[in-house]
Amino acid sequence: MRIAVFGTGGVGGYFGGRLAKAGEEVHFIARGEHLQAIQARGLRVDSIAGDFVVDPALASDDPSQFGIVDVVLVAVKTWDVPQAALAMRPLIGDQTFVIPLENGVEAPEQLAAVLGVEHVLGGLCQISAFITGPGHIRHVGIEPFVAFGELEARQSQRAERLLQAFQVAGVKATIPPDIRVAMWDKFLFIATASGIGALTRAPAGIYRSLSETRQMLVAAFKEIVALAKARGVMFPEDAVEKRLAFVDSLPAGTMASMQRDILEGKPSELDSQSGAVVRMGAELGVPTPVHAFIYSSLLPQEMRARGTLTF
Repeated sequence: MRIAVFGTGGVGGYFGGRLAKAGEEVHFIARGEHLQAIQARGLRVDSIAGDFVVDPALASDDPSQFGIVDVVLVAVKTWDVPQAALAMRPLIGDQTFVIPLENGVEAPEQLAAVLGVEHVLGGLCQISAFITGPGHIRHVGIEPFVAFGELEARQSQRAERLLQAFQVAGVKATIPPDIRVAMWDKFLFIATASGIGALTRAPAGIYRSLSETRQMLVAAFKEIVALAKARGVMFPEDAVEKRLAFVDSLPAGTMASMQRDILEGKPSELDSQSGAVVRMGAELGVPTPVHAFIYSSLLPQEMRARGTLTF
């Protein structure tokens, strides 16, 4: 398959790199020193599942250089999705489909608004990986996993074809019965863990073990379950228990990407995670006091990181 990876950070670099090492034609969209290093030395991935290097790697900051592809994997930060949708137009042909591997639940609609709903599937991934230097990705935790599927919860040959490519690459992948439920299930975890981790400035091993922050974790989970139900997304009855068990299974030092960004004083996905919960809750009349507290508490730091507030 001809695959474009739009955003070669921890997510795009790892999954795109695995596909490239398996023989797929992968084109990486990157920028700056990271792009220059990939072009000069290839893409290096250090992983708890085995290190590898993609060299040479097909990389550019100009999507028009690559032409039409079969699939675009979108792995930019959530706030960049609308702009990325505009920039990827040269990659899109009649049969091209686009899969967002974002942390939020709003990306499919944002992509469809620009590219057309017929080109967009739902998607998600699980991995703890990040750029550790130009051209260098480090995967430090969580078994890499990707899921995707048609937004109408139907089977399709195009999704099956990509599934086979991931399986050949040795990546755990699946097409769930309903990708929207799967995306909300991930959102249940990531929005809660990111927010509480950033607020407490502590890794998973700490906030899951203290009774006070564990109670906050459970309450935040329940708010998102209630919100999902109000939007017609039906979680299984044990959704909170399963996600709590997942948090308990994480390495003690695990930190979500939003949490790392906030702790490092960088712009983060606060608006599309905690902020999205608060916005959707207000629209639907679903109380979200825990997420509202998290969002309001972290907002000054976010505004400072984005240069809209000085202190």
